[in-house]
Amino acid sequence: MDLLKRIILISLIFITAGNVSAQTEDGNADATTKESTEFNAGPFIMNHIGDSYEWHVATFGDFHLSLPLPCILYSSNSGLHIFSSSNFHHGHAEYEGFKISESDPNKGKIVEVATGERPWDFSITKNVLAMLFSMCLICFMFIGMKKYYARNVGKAPHGFYNALEILVLFVRDDIAYASLGKKNGDKFMPFLMTVFFFIFVNNILGLIPIIPGGANLTGNIAVTCVLALFTFFITTFSGNKEYWQDIFWPHGVPLWLKCPPIIPIVELMGVFTKPIVLMVRLFANITAGHIIALSFYSLIFIFGAKSVVAGYSVASVSVVFTIFMSVLELLVAFIQAYVFTLLSSIYFSMAIGGEHEEETAKQLIN
Repeated sequence: MDLLKRIILISLIFITAGNVSAQTEDGNADATTKESTEFNAGPFIMNHIGDSYEWHVATFGDFHLSLPLPCILYSSNSGLHIFSSSNFHHGHAEYEGFKISESDPNKGKIVEVATGERPWDFSITKNVLAMLFSMCLICFMFIGMKKYYARNVGKAPHGFYNALEILVLFVRDDIAYASLGKKNGDKFMPFLMTVFFFIFVNNILGLIPIIPGGANLTGNIAVTCVLALFTFFITTFSGNKEYWQDIFWPHGVPLWLKCPPIIPIVELMGVFTKPIVLMVRLFANITAGHIIALSFYSLIFIFGAKSVVAGYSVASVSVVFTIFMSVLELLVAFIQAYVFTLLSSIYFSMAIGGEHEEETAKQLIN
């Protein structure tokens, strides 16, 4: 019971901290709060799951504690500009002819004041910094794991490295080898291992509401698009003769379906829809989890605006459901990393189908 109480207490602290951080993440929230006491759940949720030019930590009255990030811009009119995002004063000020747009289609992005157009933007945003941190964390984990094994040759790992070894063996044996066989599994292992831990680590960091966590990196469709493109290009360039023949002139298909090319067109569309499915699945599942959890928490403020009693009554239910969703998201963080890696390995297996089948047959004979 003591352990359960501690878990609930820690969860409440994290959730409360995440709410304070997310509620004021966008500079526009300041003006909205002053103009109206009515809580608007839409901007609150979208500000939390979106990207920004600063990493908000907390708000104390009118003081906003945030980590300013470097803005790196190139304009065809005025050249290169490098400055801190703090010069925008949470989106309320202009600096060096630039401002953070408050209207569509460039809402939340830096635009030139004179033209209203976007410059070339190479800024280190919240998501970019989160990605760099997660990459350093993954490198630290595996470099440390290598040194640990070098110091303890022939000994079973303990603690954190024991858990990490379980995940590594899971990816190797139950994903790579199961889909591709040992030879081809080793060939594609670097990518599969990298993409699994990149997604898994960033999913976990996204559930932590305080810096360096809280960024919705894997819920950003640009990030999932790049990951899916890696799978697409590896599959495309790894495809053997049989793979492309089954797309443009499939075996066992009646001639009237191959000419006119009804089936080849469908198969060719499948080449492009597979990475799209990878991209949308990861983006939608991670983003939906954040939105659902924040929606439960928003109910406290929505009902609290109507009545203090209603706010306190809904608070207990909302907090319980938010804790439940947070725990569920831990499972989703692993499942989404697993599904993305598994489907990638299956696509690679389809591309080298003949080679994989021959290796599998030899293994069965032996």
